[in-house]
Amino acid sequence: MPHPESEKRLFQHLQAELARRIAATPAGERLPTEPELAKQLNVSRATLREAMRSFEAQGIIRRKQGVGTFVVDRSQIFETGLEVLESLETLAKRIGLPISMDALEIGEHAADAEEAQHLAVSEGTPLVEISRLIRTNQRPIAYLVDLLPSERFNAAELDESFRGSVLDLLLRRSDLSLARSQTEIRAVAAPADIARLLEIQRGDSLLLFVAQLFDADGSIIDYSHSYFLPGYFRFQVVRRIGIQYER
Repeated sequence: MPHPESEKRLFQHLQAELARRIAATPAGERLPTEPELAKQLNVSRATLREAMRSFEAQGIIRRKQGVGTFVVDRSQIFETGLEVLESLETLAKRIGLPISMDALEIGEHAADAEEAQHLAVSEGTPLVEISRLIRTNQRPIAYLVDLLPSERFNAAELDESFRGSVLDLLLRRSDLSLARSQTEIRAVAAPADIARLLEIQRGDSLLLFVAQLFDADGSIIDYSHSYFLPGYFRFQVVRRIGIQYER
């Protein structure tokens, strides 16, 4: 029976070889088929698929059912700082990246205890929930869920002009004056339902932004969960240097 450490080294060697081959393949080109690659690398197809998973989750390759596996154009990445809150639609327009919205669902329900706490409302308060997928070149790259108090937001406002950005919708409201956003960033393992929507494997890594959006009067307008595929996003933070104290 192979030793676990030996298996780990072999798997790491396999991933390194795959990384080399992917890097040598031009963007948009198709990789050899799974049977061909497995034979070339002398591994089983199951082992090959497991090794390929991390590259797909990083957005480096894209599998198309019945067609093949392709190397992704790395210029199609959202790169932005976190100092200013912007919608994906605004960012996509600035960098010239086409995006589209899919799987839009709008519903209403009463706030549970956790939702009420994060929105600073009473438990049972009517809420509007908006969930949707964001795609680029037919690839789902983000899943967004927003909760808003019904008294401040009407689902009827979501007309044909809505492209997925609740932020842009709120910014157009003359009765609101958005002031700031507070966001917690986590690395999470994809739960089964989110993995299915994003076409990845359960347990693959995702970036999760949990945010509260505040109006100028201090009220919380929006409470959101945004799941991002790490390979398609590069977030940056500019920080000032802290004060140095003499010892």
